[in-house]
Amino acid sequence: MARGGPKFGDERRRELAEAFLAGGEHYEKVRPGYPDEAVDWLLPPGAATAVDLGAGTGKLTALLAARGLHVTAVDPSAGMLTELRRLHPGVETVLAPAESTGLPEGSADLVAAAQAWHWFEAAAATREAVRLLAPGGRVGLVWNQLDTSVPWVHRLSRIMHAGDVHKPGYHPPSGPELTGWESASFRWEDPITPEGIVELTKSRSYYLRASEALRERVNTNLAWYLFEHLGHQPDEPMLLPYVTQVWKAVAADS
Repeated sequence: MARGGPKFGDERRRELAEAFLAGGEHYEKVRPGYPDEAVDWLLPPGAATAVDLGAGTGKLTALLAARGLHVTAVDPSAGMLTELRRLHPGVETVLAPAESTGLPEGSADLVAAAQAWHWFEAAAATREAVRLLAPGGRVGLVWNQLDTSVPWVHRLSRIMHAGDVHKPGYHPPSGPELTGWESASFRWEDPITPEGIVELTKSRSYYLRASEALRERVNTNLAWYLFEHLGHQPDEPMLLPYVTQVWKAVAADS
């Protein structure tokens, strides 16, 4: 199990990220959201505008908009943004990579990325995020991780290939333009069914880019673990423990 966060070379990172260029409807259906406490912790006092980089189908976008912020959702996937606009028709969207959004300088009190920063080229994304920040603004980064301190979830994460755990004191890679890093963690549980866990696994980059043989092995192992070993029924209500890890930083010259 990785303990420093995902580590990919540029070519592998791009290859895995391409797995998310389609399938917005499935992603929206099976991926969890984020706890309110984590979102509130991110927000600068008096924030009015936000840019959500790698917004996907708008899991974080919706929570920011619900707090009254004017949110611009940026994503390189037309399929993801189509689903976002269907769900949140009032949100402004921009089809662009996080490293080059084309948005006005100094236009955001919060520049956020949820479940996405590790797909960006860190130095270029840092420069773009800082360029977008208004005076007094901040960058906020969010990840959901399965709570592998729970024994049955630890084993599940290995089967799902979803076991990345950040070290204490870790903060996401960035350029020197960001400083003053702070972090917080929020434990919570997402209502789901065992069949939902199977579908969640199918939304992960590892599964999407795997061979048919490897997918079949993952499916077989999941079915054994959830239905035979743990004894769940496919549609049985259950709670899947998560840890949401959040980081925030400010521009070095602020």
